[in-house]
Amino acid sequence: MFNNYEQYTKIFDALSHPARIKIFGVLLKERQYVSELARIVNISRALLYMHLKKLEVAGLVVGHAEISSSGKATKYYEAIVFEVTINPSLLIELSETIVVTTAKDD
Repeated sequence: MFNNYEQYTKIFDALSHPARIKIFGVLLKERQYVSELARIVNISRALLYMHLKKLEVAGLVVGHAEISSSGKATKYYEAIVFEVTINPSLLIELSETIVVTTAKDD
């Protein structure tokens, strides 16, 4: 699933916040629509969308709209199941592809 350090850093970054871990855990149990997910996690929908965007960029969740029989659009999110094993070999492999640059003093 992941073949470069940029993908790993997106996952590490996305899961570095407790609210995003909570959101991801809820979505691993079952998909949720936005309003219900906001209630479960106990945050505003605006803040939820911010966290969901970070999880989407990392490829950990996917959202899609569904139209009910009454014609109302509801946005659902679901988790994308993945597995990462962090061990010295992975970190060595990733570190070998990273080039660290620093700003030069003027």
